[in-house]
Amino acid sequence: MVAGRSLGRRFGWLWAAYAVSTLGTWLAFDAFTLIAILVLHAGATEASVLAAAGLAIGSVVALPLGPWVEFRRKRPVMIAMDLVRFAALMSVPAAFALGRLSFAQLLVVSVVVGAADIAFTAASGACLKALVRPEDLLVANGRFESTTWTATMLGPPLGGAAIVLIGPVMTVVANAVSYLLSAAGIRAIGGQEPRPAPAGTRPRPRLRVRDLAEGWRFILTDSALRPLFANTVLVNGLIMAASPLLAVLMVRDLAFTPWQYGLAFAVPCVGGLIGARLAPRLVARFGRHRVMVTAGALRACWLLGLAFVGPGTAGLVLVMAVELGLITCMGVFNPVFATYRLDRTPADRVARVLSAWSVTSKATIAALTALWGLLAGITGPRTAIALAGLLMMASPFLLPRRDGTPRHEREPAHDRT
Repeated sequence: MVAGRSLGRRFGWLWAAYAVSTLGTWLAFDAFTLIAILVLHAGATEASVLAAAGLAIGSVVALPLGPWVEFRRKRPVMIAMDLVRFAALMSVPAAFALGRLSFAQLLVVSVVVGAADIAFTAASGACLKALVRPEDLLVANGRFESTTWTATMLGPPLGGAAIVLIGPVMTVVANAVSYLLSAAGIRAIGGQEPRPAPAGTRPRPRLRVRDLAEGWRFILTDSALRPLFANTVLVNGLIMAASPLLAVLMVRDLAFTPWQYGLAFAVPCVGGLIGARLAPRLVARFGRHRVMVTAGALRACWLLGLAFVGPGTAGLVLVMAVELGLITCMGVFNPVFATYRLDRTPADRVARVLSAWSVTSKATIAALTALWGLLAGITGPRTAIALAGLLMMASPFLLPRRDGTPRHEREPAHDRT
């Protein structure tokens, strides 16, 4: 049974670090948006600007980080980024306690955390590929995906309850502490990590423009990664653009409490757990490409339903049902896609490819979030969410039609003896 396969002590520490930081992140689910709405009295446009500006500027700041990470040991980079995020987030409760918290500070912290997120993601992908055998990557990514949805299920309702009891700022403290614990877990991995360098050369002392573009060049010249790149960037952008609008629609317009808002996204995360657990079995039975394309197409069918949410219990149930369908499909798609991307990327390009992917994704999220915030200011949140759902239904046309892997890797596992 692949689900019970042991991946070793060192992977266990990486997994534990990921788990604690992910739980902290989801405990502070939409914390900045809720702080802006409940503490700084922001509206839909301001909430969207907060979400968009941090991502956009953070992506620009992070541009040189991909190649910088590529030629350095990955675990020290991950620890440093955890500490940067801890320090940045702790400035929010400090300013709040002094009565000096402002919208501008939330923007600055969003930028710093966003840039650190990109660097951490680039380093962690390369770290995972070095720690785990290629045949175990899908199992490892499945465990990360299961952890994500477990944290998503537990974090928002706990965070929502904490907001009611002690205010939204304290959930930011919990998130900051989780990064400190993550840094300790990464440090505990131990072992020697050699300094990476291109074959036959010394590490580059300075970054060049060519280094910055290498990740995008590799993605755009790869016939399988190119359509996946377009698909995932668009889908993630539309989902995240609708998120602050849904928060405004539910919390402000429909008078749902923060804990109800958190609960609406927590319960459906059972679907993510189920999907992540099913992913290795589905790949073994039907093959990786077929599972990835099918799950990728199915996940595009749900977002439109959020435009029809109403008040009361019926509205809450509708949000949960729509999110359950979306999250189950994502639970299958995400680990298969992440494994496929790592398999197709050479070890000496992983950090740059993941950094380019993350920068583009975050910049797209920022642009779409800002655009949808302006749209919501004109038409209202509900109409803007509906438009995002309609556009998302076209995203399956961007999925790759052909499998780019060698024939011997395409066959379902039960057909190979």
